[in-house]
Amino acid sequence: MRTLAIECATEACSVALFAGDDLLAHDHRVLGRGHAERLVPMIADLPDRGKAARILVSLGPGSFTGVRIGIATARALAYAWGAAIAGYPTLALVAAMVRAQHPGRAVGACTVGGHGEWFVQSFGPDGLPRGEARSLVPDEAARALDADLVGGTRAEELVALRGHGQALPLHPDARHALAIPPAALEATIRPAYGRPPDARPAPTGKGGHAGARG
Repeated sequence: MRTLAIECATEACSVALFAGDDLLAHDHRVLGRGHAERLVPMIADLPDRGKAARILVSLGPGSFTGVRIGIATARALAYAWGAAIAGYPTLALVAAMVRAQHPGRAVGACTVGGHGEWFVQSFGPDGLPRGEARSLVPDEAARALDADLVGGTRAEELVALRGHGQALPLHPDARHALAIPPAALEATIRPAYGRPPDARPAPTGKGGHAGARG
């Protein structure tokens, strides 16, 4: 069975196609912006245009736009191909990548968030989360992770801030998606933004119209 993995919840965008446990092809790019324009062509460049019987997609936390693009693309392809679909937490992928280099270790994951905050989460040696993902200011994030080993885009800054540990700076990469423990996968595909949205609906006025004045 072929599996297509999609990861575009952060500044990186990546796709990977597997046959069973074997990686057939992958593409990983640090874009910053432009995921909407690049994701589908990256999938189309995979063998058989990426067609698979199962799709794994990142649910976040991460960029609001990136998370939505990844989920929307995965849902559309699953519908078109009649494929099964499951979601995975972005930080669980980061933890899996760290554990691949350091098996049997507890891991902290730390990636860039919004408004100067960092997304952080702790994982046990089995790769399963110990608590929820949180969006915290750097000082609080440093106190929140007690694992000696920390991976992610803000791992070096966090380790330096707290003054101990080992950092593995890395971006999430879809080619490691199959290393995520099956128990961490989600059958319900819904975004996990990790923090409230920046924009909020305008208040409804007395006449029932947004922004109306009484």
